[in-house]
Amino acid sequence: MRRRITAMVAIISTAIVASFVIPLLILVRTSAEDRGMSLARQQASLVATTAAGLQENPKLAQLLAPTIAGSAAKTSVVLADKTVVGAAWPSVATDPDYLRAAAGEAFSVRDAAGGRAYAPVIVESGVFVVRATMTDAQLNAGVSLAWGIIIALGLVLCAVAIGVASLAGRSISQPLVAVTATAHRLREGDLAARAPLAGTSETVELGAALNGLANRIEQLLAAERDNVAGLAHRLRTPVTALRLEAEQVSDPQSAAALTGSIGELQDAIDDVVRRARQPLREDLPGGCDARAVVAERIAFWTPLAEDQGRALNVRLPAGRLPVPLSALALGDAVDIGIDNVFAHTPEGTSFAVELTAEATQILLTITDSGPGPVSEEPEPRRGTSGQGLRILQRLVADVGGHAEAAPVPQGGFRVQISLPRTSLG
Repeated sequence: MRRRITAMVAIISTAIVASFVIPLLILVRTSAEDRGMSLARQQASLVATTAAGLQENPKLAQLLAPTIAGSAAKTSVVLADKTVVGAAWPSVATDPDYLRAAAGEAFSVRDAAGGRAYAPVIVESGVFVVRATMTDAQLNAGVSLAWGIIIALGLVLCAVAIGVASLAGRSISQPLVAVTATAHRLREGDLAARAPLAGTSETVELGAALNGLANRIEQLLAAERDNVAGLAHRLRTPVTALRLEAEQVSDPQSAAALTGSIGELQDAIDDVVRRARQPLREDLPGGCDARAVVAERIAFWTPLAEDQGRALNVRLPAGRLPVPLSALALGDAVDIGIDNVFAHTPEGTSFAVELTAEATQILLTITDSGPGPVSEEPEPRRGTSGQGLRILQRLVADVGGHAEAAPVPQGGFRVQISLPRTSLG
């Protein structure tokens, strides 16, 4: 917007300045020429008057010399006998302008060579013709300097107009940019973002409407969270009762099966509670730099790995790796994968975390070198309910990702997460 306003004002101001500058340039040149021609006419008239008063004086040429030499105009006086006094006048007898002046007409001529003023003087012996000549350079003396000053002033006025337009455009566009930035933050899940109420009345109204929408979304999500959390907590009581009843079953095999099923149900309820306690902004689509998030979570787990004597091999590519998953959700996914290593392998077991960037996806692989399950054992890993993997799959499935866990043929266990690669992180 600011560029458009600046461009529009630049075009308008240039047109206005040009509409004044161009006529002014013409006027300056015309005025300079008129001034030069006026000087030539005055010189011709003055010399003609002097010659008329001294027409019978034999020293006419000497007496006219000071008057002729004292003017910037080159002056020629043609006496009745065609004698030329002053500046040379070649071919005077055949010059059409001389013949015209000799006929008694006073006039002036302006052409490419300059300007000339003719003044006839009728005397007893015939006609004297006086010609005062100004060169083109004399007629345009000072015009170039004046034009330069005028053009420079016009450019300064245009620059000032453009500068003022840029400031005015910025005062209009900056509040809109701030509102846009707030909208992007809300889109990314930051429900605490609010637009500043500044700028024009329309911009203030837009910011207020956006803030009202953010407040409404936050209220609705908070109400939904409360409802989900309340439902999850209400389910805990009957699940606890079921567990107590399962412990009273006399058949050990049936009791174990019931206890396992109730445990899975309890894990599912715990997951609901955990999701209900997440920040509200995690309900909205987001994005993050996968490399930064993985590096941050590795830094969190490294002290525990060192304390348990676990060798940690980390391979992270350089540069940003944007994914459409929020930083908190991706952090949870990384934690689930690493926690799987600590929970189900003995101390001293090494593991590796590798982040790989492909053309359309980002791969996060967490591999441990523990004993792992036997090859014929189906997923999940022995001794687990598989709820962690299901939580992991739900975390990434919403953004088109995929998670899988499987034993490594050489021994160990691997959790791999694939996420689509985006242009914005």
